[in-house]
Amino acid sequence: MSDVVAETPRRGEDAPVLARLSTLDRFLPLWIVAAMAAGLLLGRAVDGLDDALDAVRVGDVSLPIALGLLLMMYPVLAKVRYGELGAVTGDRRLLGASLVLNWVVGPAVMFALAWAFLADHPEYRTGLVIVGLARCIAMVLIWNDLSCGDREAGAVLVAINAVFQVVAFGALGWFYLDLLPGWLGLDQTSLDVSVWDITRSVLVFLGIPLVAGYLTRTLGERRLGREAYESRVLPRIGPFALYGLLFTIVVLFALQGGTITSRPGDVALIAVPLLAYFALLWAGSMVLGRALGLGYARSATLAFTAAGNNFELAIAVAIGVFGVTSGQALAGVVGPLIEVPVLVGLVYVSLWARRFFPGTGTGAPPAATPLGGHR
Repeated sequence: MSDVVAETPRRGEDAPVLARLSTLDRFLPLWIVAAMAAGLLLGRAVDGLDDALDAVRVGDVSLPIALGLLLMMYPVLAKVRYGELGAVTGDRRLLGASLVLNWVVGPAVMFALAWAFLADHPEYRTGLVIVGLARCIAMVLIWNDLSCGDREAGAVLVAINAVFQVVAFGALGWFYLDLLPGWLGLDQTSLDVSVWDITRSVLVFLGIPLVAGYLTRTLGERRLGREAYESRVLPRIGPFALYGLLFTIVVLFALQGGTITSRPGDVALIAVPLLAYFALLWAGSMVLGRALGLGYARSATLAFTAAGNNFELAIAVAIGVFGVTSGQALAGVVGPLIEVPVLVGLVYVSLWARRFFPGTGTGAPPAATPLGGHR
């Protein structure tokens, strides 16, 4: 593992961020592609592996995936300076823009793209709409950290998404799958989702790592002081976010490898509207953030929280309502297949686009250790 350190630029610094990434972070796309390939090969080569991995579940999610997600999120949440969250909650422009993008624009864009590209494939269309309704509360923290986004803003926006997910997911599902199609004279679908199932997903995949991260930060600073905590503790636990991400990808694709590789044409069909969705949401959010004067760090956070989706919830809902072999479930599985490499690519686009933002922007974090780097 490289000892090259890449820190998020401090306010007023203009050093090229891409050049300062550690070797491990710079080649993250390669590790992710390798993890996806390894998962697909394992799923195809080892008989019964998918059943073994899926034998024990946390709610509706395979235990290995749950462990990977928790391992992935904990180090990022241990980096958050919780005492500085007040400055984020006071930024009405950021909070308002995030709410509109996540709960109005995002689902509407996915609905439009699903009907535009998959009008003749009702199962895939429904699956994509479900993906659009599941706003990201987990992996987005990784993309935000890698893009040098505002870590405290990311924590606040993820928490807001979690609350709205519990309150709004079922209602939006009814609106976009039943009510709105009925108004437009289109085919209707019913979505029976338990509020408790969604709440449990939020409590497990956000609540546990959030509490662990908060306690680690609070106790660590109390014992060592902030400077020592950030220079000695964070570099030790930081790489585990990357390990958790890669492990989650391997397990996810091992579970679904047979489905994906046996239906490549359908995967490509579903991938087209997903690519359009991620590009439109991310680019539109970055432009909006710059127009609102949020600066680079918070604009990047806004963009990734708007473009990312909660794939574990979308897959669980699709499987629970329509069945594991359904087209809706396949659409949910294709979600991370497209989202992971696309958003990794957008991390590097973000770092390049930083030059178009004046200064370092409101809310730029003082310093950050990259996921795979050491001080």
